[in-house]
This record gives sequence, structure tokens and C-alpha cells, in this order.
Amino acid sequence: MKFRSLLTTALLVATPSLGLAEAKVRTITLDECIQEAFENNLEIKILRYSPELAELNLTGSYAAYDPTYSFGYDASRARVPRQPEINSLRIPENINWNQGYDMRLGGLLPTGASYQLFGGLDANRSRFGFEDATFQNGVSASTGVSLTQPLLRNLWIDQARWAIALNKRTILQEEQAVRSQLIQTATDVQVAYYNMAASRENVTVQTKAVELAERLLVENRKRVEVGAMAPLESQQAEAQVATSRADLISAQQNYGTAQNNLRRLLTSDYSDIADVTFVPGEKFVPQPYPFNRAESWSRGLTMRPDIVQSQVEMEKQNITVRFRRNQLFPQLDLVSSFGLAANSATINSTNGNFNTGYNLDQALGQLGNADFRNYGVGARFSFPLGNRGAVSSFRSAKVVREQLILRHKQLEQSIMVAVDNAILVAQSAYERIQATRQARIYAEAALDAEQKKLENGKSTTFEVLRLQRDLTTARSDEVRALLDYYAALAVLFQGEGSTLERLGIRITAR
Repeated sequence: MKFRSLLTTALLVATPSLGLAEAKVRTITLDECIQEAFENNLEIKILRYSPELAELNLTGSYAAYDPTYSFGYDASRARVPRQPEINSLRIPENINWNQGYDMRLGGLLPTGASYQLFGGLDANRSRFGFEDATFQNGVSASTGVSLTQPLLRNLWIDQARWAIALNKRTILQEEQAVRSQLIQTATDVQVAYYNMAASRENVTVQTKAVELAERLLVENRKRVEVGAMAPLESQQAEAQVATSRADLISAQQNYGTAQNNLRRLLTSDYSDIADVTFVPGEKFVPQPYPFNRAESWSRGLTMRPDIVQSQVEMEKQNITVRFRRNQLFPQLDLVSSFGLAANSATINSTNGNFNTGYNLDQALGQLGNADFRNYGVGARFSFPLGNRGAVSSFRSAKVVREQLILRHKQLEQSIMVAVDNAILVAQSAYERIQATRQARIYAEAALDAEQKKLENGKSTTFEVLRLQRDLTTARSDEVRALLDYYAALAVLFQGEGSTLERLGIRITAR
């Protein structure tokens, strides 16, 4: 009796806390759970930045084609002092002033060619002589364009195009990483939701078990009072009541743990929903699924994020091999240029100002008339003797490509095995639904028949208690089998990579 009172006290202590949690009851569907998880999952929020960062890296790769503008100015003064008379030759003082302006615009083209537009202007003044100094003012100008086009190395791919191609495919990999996390989160939510539903149903099953045990105890006490039953059998019923209550407390604890596991997935601030009790808003009816191993394999080998990422990684390595192969070729560049030049100078024997306005107009006029044109064309060839660096890089790239091919095949094998195992588990779970349902029906019939025999004095309390335990186990197994089946399907769809599509969730491509 002391043991029974302790269990009763524990149950009464547990009940107020459960009642407090149930003060905030929320009926929630699986779709609502998945939506909230997607909105609040911190890992998803973190990964959502990855495609954006990859796009920024791609944008940065195009900086190789941004032209570079430069402008320069310099001024100088040079003086050669008067020299002593040598063999009756007098060498006068010579002073030169110079100002120069330089402007260039150059860059790289998608063909691998480099270009440069240039222009320059130089103004100079010279003074030489003795008492009557002679001054010379001059202006020279030039403008033109030069182009260097690779014909072998860097022709069909170069450093810039290599980086751009890799960064484009990195965006695809990052998008698949986000998709993988969404699939994982959706699967975790489904499994947690089904576990929560199963735990709640198990509480109901254990509650019915307590009711059965208590009803038997009441009936046995009446039989003991009228002398139709020995007190020992009543004590057996009391023990079963205590055991059933303990099982109920354990089921309630499991239900609370399942609630916590679901809460953890639905929020980024656990304290906000810590006191909310979720009630499943779904009706679980066993529906057969058309298992097809070949179709599941096909989906797994084409839709799974990790297989897509592996395929993209092989594409990236193929690009690297192509780039490294191109670097084996010698450097052969076609060089061409076209330019205009102009030069104007005046000489006078007076101490005039450093005024080159007339010369500047004349020089610019010469440029405009293209009086002095120059053309150039040529080729440059270079090749490192041995070329060991490029050869080593090319061979290394091919070795890495072979590794990636083998890893991709290994991943395919793993996916096929995982999908096959998931199908077997799901099929087994569905078959268990039918078996456990029949077991529960038989257990109910057996208990009903045994209770009637007990009422007629043809059975014992021990047999009835045993059949009650069998019925409770059968009911729990039936609930567990049904929700295990749904959880197994969720795992199968994850293995196929088709979770989001089956849930009707579409991801907008960047």
C-alpha cells in the first residue's frame, strides 16, 4: 500500500505541471511546422547568405575586364653651366625646361587580348648662348592604340575566364547546399512531428491501460468482499494499477521530450514556445506507397543535392584541366599598334616668356590632320625551357579529376544502398501496420473473452492482467508502426532528394 501511495503522489505531482503546459495548447499541422522551421532555422538563415556571397565573388571575377585609367604629369629643369674656353672654343650655358602630360587607358578583353589607348603631350623650352641668348619653344604630342592578342597560351582560356567559369559553378553548389539544408530540416521536422504524434497516442494507450487496471481492481475488490475471490488476486490487480500508472508517467515524459524536440526545430528562441503544447492536426491513415526501386534510384542519382554538387565539382575540375593544358603551350602573341605624332618648335633670340600656345595649336592641328602616322605589327614568342611548373600543374589537375570521378562513383553507390535500405524499412513498416492491427484486434478479443471467463469463475486475475498487458503492447505497437511508416517515407524521400518537390516547396533559382 505504501508503494501504491508513492506512485499516486508522483502522478498527482506530475499532473499540475502537465496541466500548466496544456494551458497553451496549439493544434498544428505538418505543413505549418515545416513553414515555421524554414522561417526560424538558424542554419538555413546562415546558408542563405552563401549564394549571395558566391554571386559577389563572381562579380568580382569580372573586375579583370575593368579598364585601368592613368594620368601623369612631370616637370624638369636641366642646366649645363658655361665651360672654360678650350682651344679657342667657347661653350655657352644651356638650360632646358620641360613639362609632360601622359594619359593611358588599358585593359583586358574576353578574347584574352590586352589593349592600351595612350596620349601624351610634352612642352619644352631651351635657353642657350652668351649675352644674346637664344630660346627654343617646342611642343610634341602623340596618341595611339596598341593591341596584344595571344595565339596559343591564354587564347581559349586564361586566368580571368578560368576564375569566372569556376565562380559560376560555385553559385550552383551553394544553392544546392541551401537545398540540402532545407531537405534535412524538412525531414527532421517530419520525423519529430511523427514521433510527437506517436508519443501522444502512446499516452492515450497508457491512460486506457490504467483505466482497464483500475476497473479490474474495483471488480476484484467486490469479489473479495463477497468471498468469491482470494485477496491475493486483488493485490495482483493493485500491483498492475501501480505499474500502469508508472508506464503512463513514462509515456508522458516521452511525450514531453518529443514536444521539446519539435519545439527546437520550429524556433530560434526556445523560451517563446517552451510552454506551448502542440497537438497534431493531421489524421494518419495508412496509405500504400508504390515502391519502385529503379525510379527511386533514378531520382536519387539526379535530384540529391550532394550528387548535383559532385557533378558540378567534376565540371569545375574539367575547366581547371582545360586551363592547365592551355598553359603548356608557348607564349605566342600578335602585337599591333597604330599611332599619330606631332611636333612644333620655334626659335627666337629674345628673352621671351615660356609661351607655347602657338606651338600647341600647330601640334594639335598636325594630330587632327594625321600628318605623322605610324603602324606596327609583330609577334612575340617565349617558352620556359623545361616548363616543369606548367607540366606539374597539368598532371596534378588530371589526378584530382580522376579522384573526383571515383568519389562520384562511390557516392552513387552509397546513394543506391541508402535508397534501397530506406525502401526496405518503409515496406517493412507498412507491413507492420497490418500485422500490429490484427494483433491489437486479437488482443482485444482475447481480453474480452478472458474477462467473461473471470466473471464466471473460470479464469484468474493473473491471466486477465497478462492479456491487459498484451493489449496495451499491441495498441502501442500499432500506433508506432503507423507513424514509423510515415517517418520511413520521409527518410526515403530524403534519400531520393525529392522531399521539397513532394511537399510542394519550390526554390526560386538565382
